[in-house]
Amino acid sequence: MIGALLLGFFCGVVARVVVPGDAFRQMSGPTSWLVSIVLGLIGAVVGYFIFTVVLGIGDRDIFDWGGVLSALIGTIIVLPLATWGLNWISQQRVARRPS
Repeated sequence: MIGALLLGFFCGVVARVVVPGDAFRQMSGPTSWLVSIVLGLIGAVVGYFIFTVVLGIGDRDIFDWGGVLSALIGTIIVLPLATWGLNWISQQRVARRPS
């Protein structure tokens, strides 16, 4: 469990550094850490699905450090989608505000 959290944190932080303009850049402290962990864990699942289930390469362990590359690629895929979703939700809130 601790290894999975560390993998998620690592992949989340690296993806947030590599992907420009993510919606989570203004966050700091524990909130930023939590977002990085969640993004990294979701990215690990996406990477596992792409590489192990679809392409048939890799092992059957989702959250192990042997799959850090696939987890990182999955997180890099998830981060722009999460940014788009957060921006969309923000626009919907602004559109619904009474004038």
